[in-house]
Amino acid sequence: MNVYFDGFDKEIQEMRLRENRELDPKMIGSDLDSDVFYKPVKVYAVRYLDEILVATSGSKMLAMELRTTVVKSLELGLGLRVDKVNTAIHSAGSEKIVFLGMELQAVRPSVLRPPMSEKAIRARKKYLRQKEVRALELRNARARNRRNLGLKIFSHVYKKIKQSDGFKFDFSIESEVRDNFRSWADEVVQEFLGNIDECQEWHRSLSAGDFLKLKHIRNQLPPELVDAYDKFQEQVDKHLNPTKARKAIEEEERRVKEEEEQSYSKGTVEDLTSLCMKVEAPEILIRKAVKLVGFTNHMGRPRPIEFLVALEDTDIIKWYAGIARRWLDYFCCCHNFKMVKTVVSYHLRFSCILTLAEKHESTKREVIKHFSKDLKVYDMNGNYEVHFPTEREVKMMGDRNLSDPKPVDGALSLAVVRLASDEPPSQCIAHFCDKTTTILYRVYLLLNRLNVNSSETEKRVQGMGVIHESLNHKCLPLCTDHINDLYMGRITLQDIDFPYCVDVD
Repeated sequence: MNVYFDGFDKEIQEMRLRENRELDPKMIGSDLDSDVFYKPVKVYAVRYLDEILVATSGSKMLAMELRTTVVKSLELGLGLRVDKVNTAIHSAGSEKIVFLGMELQAVRPSVLRPPMSEKAIRARKKYLRQKEVRALELRNARARNRRNLGLKIFSHVYKKIKQSDGFKFDFSIESEVRDNFRSWADEVVQEFLGNIDECQEWHRSLSAGDFLKLKHIRNQLPPELVDAYDKFQEQVDKHLNPTKARKAIEEEERRVKEEEEQSYSKGTVEDLTSLCMKVEAPEILIRKAVKLVGFTNHMGRPRPIEFLVALEDTDIIKWYAGIARRWLDYFCCCHNFKMVKTVVSYHLRFSCILTLAEKHESTKREVIKHFSKDLKVYDMNGNYEVHFPTEREVKMMGDRNLSDPKPVDGALSLAVVRLASDEPPSQCIAHFCDKTTTILYRVYLLLNRLNVNSSETEKRVQGMGVIHESLNHKCLPLCTDHINDLYMGRITLQDIDFPYCVDVD
């Protein structure tokens, strides 16, 4: 909870509840038909730090009134200055709204959950056919193995009977063999009765004696033979007549088709009457930031960052891993999360590999052979650690909810280099840390190394935050735990007491 904004948050909540309780006076007391749908006006509001988003389903006049109320509350109530340029009204259906570095837009449900294309449907049918063929081959192989095993058993029994008068065993296996053959026979019969084509062929063959149904022929036959034939035909019709099975299959196909039609009609109605919010990561800004910092060259291929060569191998990997994990955690709720995973798994990973190769004056293949593609490093005890997200881990990541957003902008422009200094050890300047075994690290801003001026808007990435230049070349005494947390993004520069920085020439 923000103490300063607490009163403002309560005022926004009261405004939301008041607008949601009010009904349209034209709809009160009117006789509505059953086909008329009335949706009351809804107001939603969310605030994160100094960014505020207010959404409403009402008219543009209501949106303008809400904007005026919010601006007055901030300027008159809290004495804050509101950016009038970015304080604007947008149509969520036709425009993209930028909030927290993400692009929001109201779209139809079919955009978020598109139906399967014709190519995907054909591929799925092909897969199902291949699955049926593999299952049939498995059943045939099992039947063939059982037949071969049965023939071996019978040949062995026949050979033993010819050589002697009988079997003489100290133990009895008759019951086990009988159970095995009974179970095999039951499975074979069930598979046979489940095959409609074979049952139909046998039913046609066994019921072909229609001449026995003629009255003048039945009178000349013995009654016992006629009764046996009638009972046999009853059993054939009962077990081999495929009419009932075909009706059941047709009924199942008809039920599946009706369910598909109902699902299609329901989805069509939803697509025409409702809207969903699509959240996307700013692809253009991400690729521009990747190119600006130096992860890629002008052709979009990974390249090394020469300035990071001064860091240790573990720190280089942690620097890249901190950016990768923060990007994956921050944009996990986006619709185009696959693009972010591609940037992390390809551009950042191979830029780190090329940076390590540049440091050790080796090739990319040798670095991959030493560290592997997952960039494993070994600790003092000889156990390997994985800081960078593995390829399998990145591939298995799916859509999640944004729980604790941590911006990644500062990590792109920050590098801390370990110093060899004769200064006496001092206390760690991270918040609530009492450790005195610290190491000096100097802060370097990569944008200054890249000769990017904050006033030159054409070279900067709009919307990407930067670290203030006053922190450049500051020396930070930090313990090993907090320097790792700073690299991995678990803490930021806001968690460090900069008034206690050490001055080192």
